[in-house]
Amino acid sequence: MFIDKTRPFLVKAGQGGNGALSFLHIKSNEFGGPDGGNGGRGGSIILRAVHDQSTLIAYSHVKKVQARDGEKGQKKKMYGRAAENVYLDVPVGTVVFEEPNHTFLMDLSKEGQEFVVAKGGRGGRGNACFTTSVIQAPKIAENGMPGQERMISLELKLLADVGLVGLPSVGKSTLLSVVSKAKPEIGDYPFTTITPNLGVTYLDDGSSFVIADLPGLIEGASKGKGLGLQFLRHIERCRVLVHMIDMNSEDPLHDFQVINNELDSYGFNLMKRPMIVVCSKVEDEETEAKYLEVKKALDGKYDVLPISAIMHDKINVLLYKIKDTLINAPYFPLYEEKSADVKVYDAHLDLKEEFNVERVGTHEFRIYGERIERTYHLINLTSDEGVMKLLSILRNLKVDDKLKELGAQDGDTVTLCDFEFDYYE
Repeated sequence: MFIDKTRPFLVKAGQGGNGALSFLHIKSNEFGGPDGGNGGRGGSIILRAVHDQSTLIAYSHVKKVQARDGEKGQKKKMYGRAAENVYLDVPVGTVVFEEPNHTFLMDLSKEGQEFVVAKGGRGGRGNACFTTSVIQAPKIAENGMPGQERMISLELKLLADVGLVGLPSVGKSTLLSVVSKAKPEIGDYPFTTITPNLGVTYLDDGSSFVIADLPGLIEGASKGKGLGLQFLRHIERCRVLVHMIDMNSEDPLHDFQVINNELDSYGFNLMKRPMIVVCSKVEDEETEAKYLEVKKALDGKYDVLPISAIMHDKINVLLYKIKDTLINAPYFPLYEEKSADVKVYDAHLDLKEEFNVERVGTHEFRIYGERIERTYHLINLTSDEGVMKLLSILRNLKVDDKLKELGAQDGDTVTLCDFEFDYYE
């Protein structure tokens, strides 16, 4: 079964292991000092492009992919083991989006290309890391950071140099079967092709290129009619379009304009790509006359060639024309490359940007913000020293002043993530 699009599913990287809070106790040295080791890194989820897969059927029913957490640190300064990464093999040509906004993340267009879609959390530091000349026996350790969590969807956009487009039953599948070893379904009725077919064409001079035969388009395809919208995504990578027109049609030029309108409406610069117009089924005087009419109307705008795929007539002329067009055909990136985000850290950063406080009830307040929540998750609150460290950080950030400004009174409840305490001035 050909599956080229998945439903959104969750990818969740592993959490880093907690650092150990431990002190060395041996017979010869009862007060050996802190020896808590660091926690291990959580497993990441990595997408990897491979050639031995051709569809996304392996992910058609996936709802969640989760990596393992890193192991906790141990006494005697032993590090926790890092969790193994989870690799998800996808076909070359897979595009990754983040949901629910369908934001582009990565185009896996090369064999072996990898993308870390969810990064594992780093392990927390054990108390052995907090020893200083002043603090010889720290009772503080860090928790591991949570792993990244994302809702993603995958789309496969086939890698082909040339795309065959046209109305149903214009001879696209027949042409592909003649010029390659592909065996598409062929029939004298509309929509015999219901899935894209790829074929590799080899010329006598040793050159080759990949041709994609796509399900026939109809008027309104770019808006979802017929099968067009479902498979138009596979034209997006094609550098050259071969527009086939059936010379047995009552109005070939009208058919040509219908398909061009749909390609233009779909976008992705399809109409900016080199296009070769192929008049198919030119096998008698009547079809020859229609071919001449089409050539006269389109002369100067497009290269117009007549063929008969069944009779193998003028097929080599078309193939070498495609080869010559590909030599100078530009590449059209599917999406704009994102430049790496550059973060500027200012030593005089306004403290208000580090946290936010809001009233959530008559006597209830909530502290939130990416930086303050990150700090909170690092602190091990199983010891009194950990709780005191958190309160000290909140005090240094002047959270008390913000609470007072919002009208907090003695005894009001304040929450930070899942930590709750009472406010007193």
